[in-house]
Amino acid sequence: MSTYTRTTWTARSTLLVPALLGGLLLVYVAVPFVAFLARTGTADVFARLVEPQARIAIRNSLLTATTSTIVATVLGVPLAYVLARRSFPGKRLLEGLIILPLVLPPVVAGAMLLTAFGRFTPIGATAYAVGIELTGSFIGIVLAQTFVAAPFVVVTARAGFGAIDERLERASRSLGYTALGTFRHVALPLARGAILAGVTLTFARAMGEFGATYMVASNPRTMPTRIWVDFINGGIDAVVPVGLALLAVTLAVLAVVQRVGRVPTVIDR
Repeated sequence: MSTYTRTTWTARSTLLVPALLGGLLLVYVAVPFVAFLARTGTADVFARLVEPQARIAIRNSLLTATTSTIVATVLGVPLAYVLARRSFPGKRLLEGLIILPLVLPPVVAGAMLLTAFGRFTPIGATAYAVGIELTGSFIGIVLAQTFVAAPFVVVTARAGFGAIDERLERASRSLGYTALGTFRHVALPLARGAILAGVTLTFARAMGEFGATYMVASNPRTMPTRIWVDFINGGIDAVVPVGLALLAVTLAVLAVVQRVGRVPTVIDR
């Protein structure tokens, strides 16, 4: 056996065990998808999707997830830029606070939102007095979705801004651009891929949010809450139509993320 052949065999055998272990994980992840898609033959998908309850749930999810994503983007991207470009006391604490909703159990997130915005809290009671319901309404859904999904756009945008060479921004300032002008004309375009990835992931997370949404506003129904009600009333076959619709949205989100580029890793400063 030649030296080249021996080296090639050694390299391949070194990867054999990791490949087998990783393959087991891939199979484990793939099997539920295959099993779920196989159930479509036992459910009249189209007929169930055109039912009023399903159409309303899909409409509600698209409307609230879009609104939540806009709110998270408008507020989160500037915050991400500050975190990427400035050091200040308490920055690590602030970063931890932003990431915290990602690791909280959704029902705990919902309970926290109720303690802050429930009808009998100071904020909730004040809003209710002027005719605004913060729970059990579209606003409640948006509050829940924004709380759990906003960290995605902040984390990815922060990483995108952190990857930009600061000399480009200093050059922009030396040419007469203000800080806001530099942010708009230099930082935003250069971090566009990361921001778009974060926005897309935020939308997907908002679309799929169930626990916090159900706690704060079980009505009006969204796709996840509709799936839960269908499951309670009709079992696994009853959730297939709306579940497929939600899966289709997820696949579209994945395609967009792949199209705009990879999500960058967080860059510490």
